[in-house]
Amino acid sequence: MKKLMNISAKSKGLKIPCAFALLAAWLVFASGCTKQFESMNTDPSGVTNKELLPDFNNIGLYFPGIQQHIFGEEGDYQLTQNLNADCYSGYYMSPDPFRGNINNQSYALVDGWNSDIYSMAYGQVMGPVSTIASKGTRSSAPDFWAIALVLQVQAMDRVTDLYGPIPYSKVGQGSTTAYDSQEDVYKLFFLQLDTAVSNLQAYIKANPGAKPFAKFDMIYGGDYTEWLKYANSLRLRLAMHLSNIDPALAEAQTLKALDPSAGGVMTTNSDNATISGYGYHNPIWWIGTSWTDLSVGASMTSYLNGYHDPRMPIMVAAATSPSSIAGQYVGIRAGTPVGGKPMYNGYSTPNFNTIQEFTNMILMNAAEVWFLRAEAALRGWTTENPQTDYETGVVASMQQWGATTGNYLSDNTSTQANYTDPLTPDASVPNASINAISTVHIAWNPGATKERNLERIITQKWIAMFPCGGDEAWTEYRRTGYPRLFPVVVNNSGGTISTALQIRRLQYPSSEYNSNKAAVTAAVSTLGGPDNGGTPIWWDTNKGQAVPVNF
Repeated sequence: MKKLMNISAKSKGLKIPCAFALLAAWLVFASGCTKQFESMNTDPSGVTNKELLPDFNNIGLYFPGIQQHIFGEEGDYQLTQNLNADCYSGYYMSPDPFRGNINNQSYALVDGWNSDIYSMAYGQVMGPVSTIASKGTRSSAPDFWAIALVLQVQAMDRVTDLYGPIPYSKVGQGSTTAYDSQEDVYKLFFLQLDTAVSNLQAYIKANPGAKPFAKFDMIYGGDYTEWLKYANSLRLRLAMHLSNIDPALAEAQTLKALDPSAGGVMTTNSDNATISGYGYHNPIWWIGTSWTDLSVGASMTSYLNGYHDPRMPIMVAAATSPSSIAGQYVGIRAGTPVGGKPMYNGYSTPNFNTIQEFTNMILMNAAEVWFLRAEAALRGWTTENPQTDYETGVVASMQQWGATTGNYLSDNTSTQANYTDPLTPDASVPNASINAISTVHIAWNPGATKERNLERIITQKWIAMFPCGGDEAWTEYRRTGYPRLFPVVVNNSGGTISTALQIRRLQYPSSEYNSNKAAVTAAVSTLGGPDNGGTPIWWDTNKGQAVPVNF
């Protein structure tokens, strides 16, 4: 548990640099660094001058590190995703009582943990991308620049969806770093994807079958047609995030993503965006096996059990102890006051026979895209059949896991199961056992309300994005209220986070207040509430699981 060995030091005040400072080390050797970051990222120019011969090796060597640091390895992943979004999405809960159970998982947000998100995103993604730009890549190798933009959008969306406003368009322009509103960040994301798609299409047309990026590519082996699908699929995901706050923009960007002339979206598992190679370790495997810090969340096992889901034994390992649950699939409910190891270590974990040391980490899969299409159709934005898209998404997920669909899609009786935790009936601690809170069935019901069918779509999308998609799963929960997740057993937020509505965001790192105070203070003033986990971000209309989404 290398990273967490330092958590106590971080929580006692160890600081990380602000966003500007994190970039400084990169920019000092990035000659000719542009001060026009926004225009740099949205210039649609392509390669036309054959005399501009890019130094592919010089540029390309930055890309493996960028790709690896979207998730990070081991400790970075544990701090940037596993001990926040993975838990808040219902996917995981740790059997380790970090800080005496006063930690992120019980809503006592640990600054030293959450600061790592800024450190990794700005130091290991934004910095290298700025360096790539400084080498003239926009004009000399616009195909490489397209990949850089897609990766940056993917990485920085994860950051803005955790916090809200972030430094983005003005990073590297001064001694402090102004924040962009989340609305402006999203609009810039779409412009950057415009550039990426345009550059890739131009390159593919001029150089069919060429793969100059192959030896630097940890995702698609240099296949630009797949990168094009990824860019369009990412646009579709981001568009749907805005469905409640700006439905007109969401619909327009959805249609743009699905326009056949744009190059297509992911449709089969061969299109899935996954990271592997260059010695990259699967951090889920590492945290779960080497550190034994990982168990599956009770919300996940309650749905898989209730649905008699054929993916369950492939995705999740059966519990081994206590004896009353051995052989069953039982996770740990978020915020459970777990005792010292090995008290809860026998509960279900991810199945490490299928998730191994060098198994790919999934950024996005075809199943998610089919569920996004199903929702777009349900909203009337396309002429596709929402049932067909929904069922195609379920089948795609079954195929990804090597499971047999059988009669799963016609099951109109199975629902989420009750959850029983045999280790918490002691009167001295809160009882984690809880009855099911969802009654949604698997089978599509054309006669159901749109809201009911939306719950069906999001619940299945949530299952399909396991085990790597905790960030996106938490985003979708906040946006829609689905799937219906068990609330935390113990809420240590001091009243700043509602147990019923659940956590809505992370608070900014203390390092930003120390090094970038005016900018972060101005950003907080736009949140509509204090800088804590109970204040919703821009696209989160704070509906929670008790209030339906309006169509």
